[in-house]
Amino acid sequence: MSAQDPGGGEIMAEPSYRWVIVAAGGLMGCVAMGALFSLPVLLTPMAEATGWSRTGISAAMTLAFLAMAATSMIWGALSDRFGARPVVLAGAVLFSVSLWLAGQAPSLLTFQLGFGLLVGGAVAAFFAPMMATVTGWFTTQRSLAVSLVSAGMGLAPVTMSPLAAQLIAVHDWRAVLSILAGIVAVVTLPAALLLRPPPAQDEAAGPALTDAPSSAMTVRQAVTSPQFLVLVLTNFFCCATHSGPIFHTVSYAEICGISAIAAVSIYSVEGIAGMGGRIGFGLLGDRFGAKRVLVAGLLAQAFAALGYYFSRGLYEFYLVAAIFGFIYAGIMPLYSVLVRENFPMKMMGTIMGGTGMAGSLGMATGPVLGGWIFDRTGSYGGLYITCFALGLGAFAIAMTFRPFPRPPEVRQAQPA
Repeated sequence: MSAQDPGGGEIMAEPSYRWVIVAAGGLMGCVAMGALFSLPVLLTPMAEATGWSRTGISAAMTLAFLAMAATSMIWGALSDRFGARPVVLAGAVLFSVSLWLAGQAPSLLTFQLGFGLLVGGAVAAFFAPMMATVTGWFTTQRSLAVSLVSAGMGLAPVTMSPLAAQLIAVHDWRAVLSILAGIVAVVTLPAALLLRPPPAQDEAAGPALTDAPSSAMTVRQAVTSPQFLVLVLTNFFCCATHSGPIFHTVSYAEICGISAIAAVSIYSVEGIAGMGGRIGFGLLGDRFGAKRVLVAGLLAQAFAALGYYFSRGLYEFYLVAAIFGFIYAGIMPLYSVLVRENFPMKMMGTIMGGTGMAGSLGMATGPVLGGWIFDRTGSYGGLYITCFALGLGAFAIAMTFRPFPRPPEVRQAQPA
């Protein structure tokens, strides 16, 4: 079947295999993010078993995000050159081995290096290459597609976090990491084999096939453009806003007198709400435009993060977690949509790796910042106030984003 594009031309129906790519990406994202974010669930048992400080253990997550930042553009550039399948396969093997090695760490320093540098560097292989591939397969329903991949990641708190909580009830933390390493290998390696390069698209053909600027743009021009820099800064402040609440809320709830299993269930509520947010924001992005929806979501995220400051009881945590999870998870896929709309397909992995780098740097601030605030004050209240301010910063920066000017023939072809 075919359809008419806004300029009167004919668009061939997009291949159904694109949804297989979405499913594979969502599955791998769920397992990878779930294994990475097992650390918040293991934080208290690890501190009790080893005597390591919460700040020291949390620093491993900070190092993981720093390693993700350092390697995101590298993995993305490799996928631009060699394709997503070999890059994701290599990352899956390295990720599984690194998790196992982290579980064998004899000291805090070796754990920080193993979990932080190796695990963090490996997990980045799943994101920029995967999102670049998905956006390449879609010229319609793009916001929904990347949101569905992201929704797979959102399943992690509902599946992998409760699994980690059950495992830590009967095993020590070292055994839990070894088990998770095996799960990563069994799931992600076969899923990575399903990846295929997106169909070739003529970037010069106008909006019938793509809404990105001319493929004549170079990588240097792209990474020095105001559009890229605004996206990078926005993603940094956005992720800095939600990283602290994501990482420390389980511990905060336990301090408020909530049991460990119930505290993890708060994380699960956040994840379930995030799945709805990803799909809801994806549909809104297709309907109203990615930038408009992103800006509104960033403002809402700032106030949602502040909501944890006022939470004390379990149901208060559930309410804030549902709102916060819906918003922060929903806005994240929109960055990939804005990248695809403003940069040529030939550099998708590199540009998404760049924005992912900024997001990882933002995520790196939360774990250590929250641990430092708690160790200094005995409370997490200062963390949530700080995250509120960071969220307002993300909103203000996003307001300055302006898409690349379109050639006259492209503007005329787009619908009014």
